[in-house]
Amino acid sequence: MKKIIAIIFINFVITQIIRAQVITAVPCDMLGMSVNVGSQQTAISIYHSGQYMTHPQSQNIFTWEFTDQQGNILHLDTLVDESTISFGHSWSLTDTIDVAVKFVNDSANLDAWYINQGLPVNGSSINCLFEDQLFWSTGASTTWGSWTFVHGNPGIDITNINESQIDESKLKIYPSPTSNFLNFEGPKEDYSLKILNLQGQSFHEMKNVSGIQKIDVSFLPSGLFFLNVNYKKGNQTIRFIKQ
Repeated sequence: MKKIIAIIFINFVITQIIRAQVITAVPCDMLGMSVNVGSQQTAISIYHSGQYMTHPQSQNIFTWEFTDQQGNILHLDTLVDESTISFGHSWSLTDTIDVAVKFVNDSANLDAWYINQGLPVNGSSINCLFEDQLFWSTGASTTWGSWTFVHGNPGIDITNINESQIDESKLKIYPSPTSNFLNFEGPKEDYSLKILNLQGQSFHEMKNVSGIQKIDVSFLPSGLFFLNVNYKKGNQTIRFIKQ
């Protein structure tokens, strides 16, 4: 009888553990964006997989930003509990458009996924950044085309980045992504800058410079980087992608 009770108790505990480990969120690099079939030359519709793969869905917040290669903002929008962003536009079909979306859900928890993978838990919620580029792709023998992502980048967890420092309103950096050089329109006063990765590791530093700088980044590995700028009025950070 005691053995039967013990077995029942063990099964109960196992059942509770399994229930507790139901995966309601997956890491940023398992999520992504895709252009919907309904997109046209003058309209765009982009689907984000984070909406259906992260729960509770009502707490999913997507902050979208579309810019041209000079850093001019073409479209901004914040969506809650929505998988798709759709809007009309007047972009030239010869333009390449930068797309960035920040995806957060403070109520989601990744611990169940880490447990399932045999990894230590850290209590992380969803805090993702997705960046890519769009261009109008046509076939060799037809004028018909579609908006297509250049890189197909997955998301990046930006939990370890001090986001309170990220203020791109006064800084211009282009092109992004870039393979060789980065143009940075900095303050007219003297400033110093550092190029950092997601872990805060410094890869390059410049001191006592001012105005526009052309920065050689060809030596950097591919990935997301941050340009941290220190000057008299404060400290700001702007992101860019190295191809």
